[in-house]
Amino acid sequence: MARRRDGDGTRARHRRGRDTHPPRLLHGRLARTNPQIRRPTVTQDPRPKIVRGAKPESGHYEEFLAHPAHFLYRAWKECGELAEFDLHGRRHVLVASPDAQEAVFRAPDEQLSTAAAYQYMVPVFGEGIQYGAPLEVERQQVKFLSNSLRPDKMKAYAQVIAQEAEDFIADWGDEGEKDFYETFKDLVLRTSTHCLMGETFRRKLTTEFGELFHDLEDAISPSAVIDAYSEDEEFARRDKARARLQTMLMQVVAERRASTEEAAPDMLQTFLEARYADGSPLADELIPGMIVWIMFAGFHTSSNTASWVSLELARHPEYQREVAAEVDAVYGHGEDLSFTALRELPTLEGFVDEALRLHPPLVAMMRQVMQPFEYKGNTFEVGTNIVISPYVSHRLPDHFPNPEHFDPHRGLPKHIFAEVSFGGGKRKCIGNAFAYLQVKAIFTALLSRYELSLVDPPESYQEIMPSLILRPSDPCRLRYRRRSRAS
Repeated sequence: MARRRDGDGTRARHRRGRDTHPPRLLHGRLARTNPQIRRPTVTQDPRPKIVRGAKPESGHYEEFLAHPAHFLYRAWKECGELAEFDLHGRRHVLVASPDAQEAVFRAPDEQLSTAAAYQYMVPVFGEGIQYGAPLEVERQQVKFLSNSLRPDKMKAYAQVIAQEAEDFIADWGDEGEKDFYETFKDLVLRTSTHCLMGETFRRKLTTEFGELFHDLEDAISPSAVIDAYSEDEEFARRDKARARLQTMLMQVVAERRASTEEAAPDMLQTFLEARYADGSPLADELIPGMIVWIMFAGFHTSSNTASWVSLELARHPEYQREVAAEVDAVYGHGEDLSFTALRELPTLEGFVDEALRLHPPLVAMMRQVMQPFEYKGNTFEVGTNIVISPYVSHRLPDHFPNPEHFDPHRGLPKHIFAEVSFGGGKRKCIGNAFAYLQVKAIFTALLSRYELSLVDPPESYQEIMPSLILRPSDPCRLRYRRRSRAS
């Protein structure tokens, strides 16, 4: 059964809401000075268990740094629903159940703050944007993004993405091999920039833009969670790339302002016309940050998910044939891709859903406690970072039987907060509908022409996390061959 989509998008060194004091522990306990100390085992004790293996100075930081997804999975296997861990003296609690996740996602921002937990994104997006803006300003900026993803806009984007995908594979020939991770990064950069900033910018797109964006992505690393303003080289490259992007994108804004041509139906135009509740416009110097924000919301999810979808298609030829047959039934006579038709591909959508379940791009979503938060007799005190992990949640056997088995027919879990690839509640990722649109349009074009197979042994394709984004290991080599029915 295909997943139903709602289609919603539903430094000054001080930080909005950031707590600068060491977090206090539960139930009035003193701050732990020796993380190796264990509580006595108490039957039915509802308090979070402490994950084993912490070091006196850094806690669990080294293991988290090496592979956040695998560390969080170990924490759940060892501790269950609530798992407490330490990152350089900062207290974190993993919550791993649909009920706990619902409680966190439904809590108000004033109690559980996304902004305070994600201050390491401020140098990426810029001051005055999202987590670097006051809460009420951020809420209005989210509406600006939502306006750029209305159904009428999405219809136009569908045509753009479809044409970009068709052009991209036009010269592939009858067969060959490619690194599909790098391939989809390239393609999704083209589709995203075209939808964001229009055809003129897309046609002038150079490798520089992609390289600058890559430098921003590299800086969203596990180490940034601890100190995003250290003197590490990755952060220096980030700041240099962000400054260059500001210059490039301000030029695009100026050219669009000066243009006498009919307004383009892209996201840039939406931002140029945006007005806050008091009638004031979105300042031009903030528009580059809005563009970077939506690029991260849609680009990361689309390119990484496309990579995993292609890999799982190659791993499971029986399911690949099912998806290809559905594509043939809808587009078997040369029809153009349309937004409406793309919404009527349940087999493909189910496959994408399952790829997202096993390989969610974001493996950790955080909230910082600003006001005491209660759950199952626990009081999470101010300063605690609460962590939700889609990677862990999607492997809970009570909600996903045989969780490591890839099954695109498994359908929706009964609890709506069991599947959290895009978060949940009012903070659901705003780029989810756009990401789905991109992935479905790309694979409709691809599978109407080619079949995919593995190049290397199945066990060689692994999960890696050079940043906080889960992606396939290098190289993600797949073989493509023209289908006999394709014209």
